[in-house]
Amino acid sequence: MTVSSRYSAIAIALHWAIALGIIGMIALGWNMDGNESLYQLHKSIGITILVLTIARIVWRVMNPPPPLPDDMKPLEKTASHLVHWAFYGLMLAMPLTGWLLVSTSHDFDIPTVIFGLVSWPDIPGVSFLANETGHAIVEFFHSKLAWVAIVLLGLHVAGAVKHEISAEEGVLKRMLPGLFGKTDKPSPPPRGFLAAFGAAIGFFALIAFVPMLFTGGSGASTTTSETPANMSSNWTVDPAQSGIYFSGIHDGSEYEGAFGDWNANIRFDPEQLADARAVITVRTGSVTASKKLYTDSLKSAEWFNVSGFPTATATLENFQKTGDGRYSADLTLAIKDSSVTVPFTFELDIDGNEARMKGEATVQRTPLNLGQTSDPTADWVGENVLIDVEVLASRKS
Repeated sequence: MTVSSRYSAIAIALHWAIALGIIGMIALGWNMDGNESLYQLHKSIGITILVLTIARIVWRVMNPPPPLPDDMKPLEKTASHLVHWAFYGLMLAMPLTGWLLVSTSHDFDIPTVIFGLVSWPDIPGVSFLANETGHAIVEFFHSKLAWVAIVLLGLHVAGAVKHEISAEEGVLKRMLPGLFGKTDKPSPPPRGFLAAFGAAIGFFALIAFVPMLFTGGSGASTTTSETPANMSSNWTVDPAQSGIYFSGIHDGSEYEGAFGDWNANIRFDPEQLADARAVITVRTGSVTASKKLYTDSLKSAEWFNVSGFPTATATLENFQKTGDGRYSADLTLAIKDSSVTVPFTFELDIDGNEARMKGEATVQRTPLNLGQTSDPTADWVGENVLIDVEVLASRKS
């Protein structure tokens, strides 16, 4: 008795990678509630399955699978083909409905970052489903696909094992890595490697990277420095030696971030504090944080809403001297359509025409309407945010 021809090494690798991915998706789907890391991993694996499935389908079209054993009954062959094609539909439907589910979320605007490295956008044009009813319908279909996957996995494994242990010519060994047996005829050389993986990589790049070409970027350009009306600035800030930083607590761990594009108009004389004033304009799209997920989240609508409010403003007034080289001022921070005034304390060292300043302030998220959709009670992200400012400036001549 001869052994059926084996699948190609590429088909075997794709088969097992996708199979493990589906099993992992089901396990994560039932155990990721309240765990943001597992939630992101679930989404990352889902997109990976979608990309690999594209490669798998193209590869199958260009490399037909070996024929089923001749001694299989016609009904069993038909059932095997139906299960296989149902799996292909499932491998597309599961990640696509998951992607749609994320894109229609109306309570949690949490970006998708593939394995913490690559931003993955929402599906455009599905705002009509971004409501409680629409989102619930999508969630229902996505969740029920897990049971479809379990049923298909059971049928697939049962059929393979049945034919392997029965008197029929086995089919399982054709897909097991490393088990090479005799073939009734030489298999043709595989083809279409570039087509299969080129299609998969092209799809991934089209979704993940092409949208960047049509966005305003992360704010790497320098914000135009304009002196506010009725204000004469007597200091020039050195941006390379200055910075605006922030930190806080997320899920029990500290996070940090900074703004890469901002300018400051400063009028300050320690002998004339009543006339002192500073206006800082920040390009919100230039924000970066300690994790890419945080960076993407901060740019979303419920946080800085970069597309709707590209700049934020900080104004320092009512300066007071509190000690040797120590000062305080009122900091009014305006973000989106909200503002708050908090104390700002700083140390200042003026040496001739050069000044170094280090200051800090603590603000709360709620008055500034930051993250109030997904985390209004600060269960995940701490309410308080510490702002640190370092400035090196030279006196204007």
